[in-house]
Amino acid sequence: MAQRRDWTGSVSAIAALDSATRARLCGLTRSLSAPAGTRLFGEGAPCNNYLILLSGQVRVQKVGVNGREIVLYRVEPGETCVVTTACLMSGIDYDAEGIAETDIIAEALPIASFRELLADSASFREFVFKAYGIRISSLLMLIEEVAFGRIDQRLAARLLEHSGGQGREGGAVSATHQDLAMELGTAREVVSRQLKEFERRGWVKRGRGQILIVQANALEALSHTGELSH
Repeated sequence: MAQRRDWTGSVSAIAALDSATRARLCGLTRSLSAPAGTRLFGEGAPCNNYLILLSGQVRVQKVGVNGREIVLYRVEPGETCVVTTACLMSGIDYDAEGIAETDIIAEALPIASFRELLADSASFREFVFKAYGIRISSLLMLIEEVAFGRIDQRLAARLLEHSGGQGREGGAVSATHQDLAMELGTAREVVSRQLKEFERRGWVKRGRGQILIVQANALEALSHTGELSH
């Protein structure tokens, strides 16, 4: 049998682990790939593997009983999924779903091996809990935004983010109103109404599946201060 390629050096946080843990990880994991659009896990499904993403992007989202969706976070190369970690440690099924937004390549560590490494390796425990803590902090920020933030401010900030950064006029946001609603945890109609107001003020121009940033400075001012320019 051919020896597996050592992938651990391609992930900076994994490369920092002690050599013994890296060797065990390499021997215990298996490669996994999936094309864009694949539903990697869903609500109510059992969690059997700890995934470390090597390339691509995964969207983790929650779908309400009314069908409305909210994006909880995205998993980028070198990162892990906090929902998966929570399920593995608690023994419960998934309560969210993960969608491959692009073609992905990952390493899958079976649940038994995950728990074994968690018990035996201090450096692996530190890696898992640090990633877990960082993601929990971002989720708490999302909860605060959804619960207390103004939708116009949050939409302005998200448009600037998607257009390539604050202050970039002429940037294009390739997203539908439904896409933005999912990002913000609100209804499509709310986003459409707010975009219409932004367009009335001359800040954006709407098109099919695309929004052109016309006055980035106005959007930036709103996202930071909540004040509208007339």
